[in-house]
Amino acid sequence: MTRAEKMRTEAKRPNVLFLFPDTHRGDWMPYAPEVAATFGMDPLPLRMPQLARLMERGVTFTRAITPSPLCAPARACLAAGLRYRAAGVAGNHVDYPLAQPTFYQQLKASGYAVGAVGKLDLHKPTHWWGLNGWVDDLGKLGFTHAVDNAGKIDAVVSGATEPRDPYMKYLYDNGLAQVHLADMKNRGRSTEPTDLPDEAYCDNWVTRNGVDLLRSFPQDDPWFLMVNFVCPHEPWDVTRAMKAEWEGTSFPAPARCSLPIETSNGIRQNYAAMLANIDRNIGLLLAEVERRGELANTVVIYSSDHGDMLGDDDKFGKCKPDRGSVHVPLVVSGPGVRQGKVSGALVELQDVAATVLDFAGLAMPEARDSLSLLPVLTGRGERHRDVQLSALGEGPQHRSEWQTAADGEWKLIVERGRADRLYRVADDPWENDNVAEAYPEQTARLKAALPAAAR
Repeated sequence: MTRAEKMRTEAKRPNVLFLFPDTHRGDWMPYAPEVAATFGMDPLPLRMPQLARLMERGVTFTRAITPSPLCAPARACLAAGLRYRAAGVAGNHVDYPLAQPTFYQQLKASGYAVGAVGKLDLHKPTHWWGLNGWVDDLGKLGFTHAVDNAGKIDAVVSGATEPRDPYMKYLYDNGLAQVHLADMKNRGRSTEPTDLPDEAYCDNWVTRNGVDLLRSFPQDDPWFLMVNFVCPHEPWDVTRAMKAEWEGTSFPAPARCSLPIETSNGIRQNYAAMLANIDRNIGLLLAEVERRGELANTVVIYSSDHGDMLGDDDKFGKCKPDRGSVHVPLVVSGPGVRQGKVSGALVELQDVAATVLDFAGLAMPEARDSLSLLPVLTGRGERHRDVQLSALGEGPQHRSEWQTAADGEWKLIVERGRADRLYRVADDPWENDNVAEAYPEQTARLKAALPAAAR
């Protein structure tokens, strides 16, 4: 193939911008009132105009879930296109197995520039990210360009005396490390603003790295860029400017929560502030894609590794089988994608792998649990899968073992040491009433969809 032929062929292959925040729960989205009502909610006072425009230009999946609501397992499932029990990463204490294929490798082998910035969490327990954000294992995993950094907790734990990742190196180099360390120490549920300047806030730094990578990509080759924001993961640290924008904004109280409303509302204000800041950074990334003249040929995907309970049932964080933890956002826009479509298809996060490869004209047989969304995205079909699964085993971050199966109307939770829980989520979106005893046939049917070891 001549160079001219190669350029004409690859010009038809879309670029992919994958926007991937950490801990964005799926019902905290700029949904229309009729969509919010399906979650038993009124629309939230969120400020995410960039994401709203992507929703107008693409397909929004309202029933997407994570295969496992913990950072490293979720990201391993995504990379491999496998469900939790097959992906080889039981928790945050396990590195991604280098012998296991990734969809990033498939893109790289086909000529894509494969970039990533932010917290990849594919070698999470190693606590060495390289001071420039590159270790050789990233190349083995399929990346050609990367600035990988630690997450919020790992950064300050590993970098308490010297930097072990590029973000802490940036703070040390600019005399800001002690400011950040002092702020994060024993922060807990504090919603006081950090003293970091806005330009040093981690997601703003991550976005600058993303823009720099975009500028480094050749114009003639297709590219994939994954932007792994560290927010809105707790603790809820925001800058003073971010905090000021949300003073006086009221959010609905968490479900079945005993916290004072001023405490829960302060946390939710900061969570919304982090989402708004991510949205602003999305605008900067899209502006660079547009500057390159590539917006019309770029698939834009927005999702998250898991959600956050945000006070529901007096719980915070992830690792739970409940809606706030397992449900994630998913929006896809780009060439050939239907516009302004809201889909209730049953989607799992690892489906992004097959979807990206399908856009690129590629396949990965090893990604057996990943189903391409292109039929739904292009209008060739509406159904995707019949039952969704999510799971988490016992480990340092989680002291129980559970698995869920859901079909859009019913959701079953099977947890070791507890009675089965069945919710008719079509009528009970907040998962209030366990009806397992009243509907044993539904419990048995969904339990049959679980791997035998989890029954």
